[in-house]
Amino acid sequence: FQLYADCSIHFKIPPTVFYPQPKVDSALIGLHFLGPSQLRARLAGVNPVNLRSVVTSTFQQRRKTVRNGLKPLALTVFGGDKERVKEFLDGAPCPLPRCVEEAREAGDKFALSQKLPDDWAKKRPEELTPGQFVEITRMLYGPNDGDGGGESQLNNKVWRKLKHGAN
Repeated sequence: FQLYADCSIHFKIPPTVFYPQPKVDSALIGLHFLGPSQLRARLAGVNPVNLRSVVTSTFQQRRKTVRNGLKPLALTVFGGDKERVKEFLDGAPCPLPRCVEEAREAGDKFALSQKLPDDWAKKRPEELTPGQFVEITRMLYGPNDGDGGGESQLNNKVWRKLKHGAN
């Protein structure tokens, strides 16, 4: 949800208000979903379908590093070229796009967490922010060159499967 909505914790709810009392604390959260123009700015040229494939492949196997989770996808994207895959996984992160830098200067909380650390491939997926997954997708697939593909993808629900059949 952090990619498609601004999330906030309104207040914590103690276990004493429930019967029977749970052994966990609760909280009331708020989700403010972004409109298409805000989402387009947050994705900064990344195709949502490509982002989904990156997130899915990195989280597919438990306790794997980002490097090990992305290797099969990178081999597919780079047409089996192991040297390009190695460069991608060992390379330094690309500089942030100008629109993201401008959002960082304006204090956008999402953009402030978008810069990848130098050792991004050695981290586990749960250690990265949603914005960092956008940057990994940009590094792997490149930015959407304004061909309109990203525009039409924003209107589709890329995170849901169809009722009958694959997505």
